[in-house]
Amino acid sequence: MIALDADGVLLDYSAAYAGTWARAFGVSPVVCNPDAYWPMDRWGVARLEGPALERFRASFDEEFWSTVPPIEGALEACSELVGQGFELVCVTALASRFRQARIANLRTLGFPLSDVLVVEDQGLHQSPKADVIKALNPLAFVDDYLPYFRGMPGHVHKALIVREPDGSPNAGPELSIVDSQHKDLRAFSNAWATRRAGRAGKP
Repeated sequence: MIALDADGVLLDYSAAYAGTWARAFGVSPVVCNPDAYWPMDRWGVARLEGPALERFRASFDEEFWSTVPPIEGALEACSELVGQGFELVCVTALASRFRQARIANLRTLGFPLSDVLVVEDQGLHQSPKADVIKALNPLAFVDDYLPYFRGMPGHVHKALIVREPDGSPNAGPELSIVDSQHKDLRAFSNAWATRRAGRAGKP
C-alpha cells in the first residue's frame, strides 16, 4: 500500500483556487509568480478582510471540493503505481463535512484509489495524518507539505513532493525526517519503479 495526499499531489488546488476567486468576484486572476507555493502568492490576489473574506470562504463549498482538477500527470502516475502492484489510498486533511465531495471528485477523475480517508487539521505539533498512517501501515506516504510528516512511523517511507519553491514550508532542518524528495507524483512513481526493479534484480 502507498498512501497519497490529495491537494498538491493528486489535485491542483491552486488552479481551483483561481477558479473560485473568479466565481466569487467575477474576475479571473492571472499568474503573478509561477514559483509561489501558496495560491494567494501565485495569483497575486488581494488579502481579504471582512465581508469580502467571508464571501470568498463561502465559495469553498461542496461544488468547490467536488470539482478540483487533477495535477498534470498524477492520474497516469497512479495507474503506473497500480500496474506495479501497489494499492493506493488517499489520506487528505479536510473538513469532514466535505468527505463525500472529495470522494466524488477523485472518482469522477478516475483515480484508482481503494479508499479515501479524511482527517481534520487540529493544529497540533504532530501531523493530523500520523495516526491514520500508523493504522494503515503503508510502505510509503506521499505529501507536499513537510509539517504533515511529523510523528510518522520511522519504517514508513516518507516521500515529499517539493513543488514550487517561493514561500514553501518544505525547507529547513525538518527535511531530515523525509526519505526522498520528488518534483511530482510522476517522478515518485518512476523512482519506485526503478527501486522495485533493482530489488527484483538482487540475487
